[in-house]
Amino acid sequence: MLDPYKIRKDFPMYQNHIKMQGKDLVFLDNASTTFKPYSVLKAIEDYYSFYTSNHHRGDYDLCYNVDVKIKETRQLVAKFINADVNECVFTTGTTQSINIITYGYALKNLSKDDEILISIEEHASNSLPWFEVAKTIGCKIKYIELNKEGRITPENVKKAISKRTKIVAIAQVSNVLGYLVDIKEIARIAHENGAILACDGAQSVPHRKTDVKDLDVDFLSFSAHKMCGPTGVGVLYIRKELFNKVSPVFVGGGNNVTFKPEHDVTYYSTPAKLEAGTLNIEGIIGFKSALEYLMKIGMENIEQYEQNLRKYAINRIKEVKDLIIYNEAAEEGIITLNMKGIFAQDLGTYLNSKGIAVRTGQHCAKMLPLFLNTPATVRVSLYFYNTKEDIDIFIENLKNGGNFLDAYFA
Repeated sequence: MLDPYKIRKDFPMYQNHIKMQGKDLVFLDNASTTFKPYSVLKAIEDYYSFYTSNHHRGDYDLCYNVDVKIKETRQLVAKFINADVNECVFTTGTTQSINIITYGYALKNLSKDDEILISIEEHASNSLPWFEVAKTIGCKIKYIELNKEGRITPENVKKAISKRTKIVAIAQVSNVLGYLVDIKEIARIAHENGAILACDGAQSVPHRKTDVKDLDVDFLSFSAHKMCGPTGVGVLYIRKELFNKVSPVFVGGGNNVTFKPEHDVTYYSTPAKLEAGTLNIEGIIGFKSALEYLMKIGMENIEQYEQNLRKYAINRIKEVKDLIIYNEAAEEGIITLNMKGIFAQDLGTYLNSKGIAVRTGQHCAKMLPLFLNTPATVRVSLYFYNTKEDIDIFIENLKNGGNFLDAYFA
């Protein structure tokens, strides 16, 4: 049984906040980023303290040690998502991963008569790159209609898709509404219509077991910093059958076999083709430690714990007068809400004064307010180190807003 109080001892952010502020930190913005355990920090420190060197840049022991660490991390990433090791590319994060798909694949393989399917709930990182593709080659972006709850359903994908559709690009979990999309069924629909599926896994991979072979996705993007790893590291999974169709977006040292004065260049066919330049070595090494940490806890345990904590939070939130919940039935640990008559950022400022961190605004999904019919929302997002006590403190401060919130109802 997952014990969040025991787990918190692994995270220096909790220990240091108590030392500095004299009280626990109520951090409820895990969809944005997550805390890092001591083991991740230790792995990074060890790299700088004991074997600092570059990757694939030398024939000496220090460099060899780094090469081994990078290889081990890639192998662990592959195991984590049930991929082949050469299908996993290191990037700076989900945003860069999706840009590689758009600029390295879509611009090379789509024409002006083709269509791309996305939805209005997509993060900017899974919207703006596709806008650029459409502007560059003149193809059309179509939107999958959301149902009344705000979900992407296979039925609505069927309505939107056509024989001109070449790419379906959607998140497995919305970063605002937290609904779990039936990616496996949508992949089947896409493939039946001759399209590929590019899945944004930024909000799903950190919270549930992921199997790319079972989901049958063609691309999957996710970030280390949302799963207890360092900032500036991510992964792009590319189905091996598509790898040769993806061109390098960045070129330079490390991604080529040879090049000649007459502009004759031979690029690697392995992930190195898309990893030009010096990798974020410390981040990749830290990411390995983060993956080991999550796997030791168990992704199934993390998923179950977060779902139970979310149910508890929803029941407690219903006790608060004038709260609007936009996604009560969501499967993941994201709860999006507003308090009647109070601007979202003002509520966030009040909560911050009480030591509670939440996200406010449009959450980089700037088309979704048209559906929600509100300019901004408050987002509470949970992770396995959150506790029922965190929820209780959040609720009691909403109930007892004092003069700050009373001013809105005077």
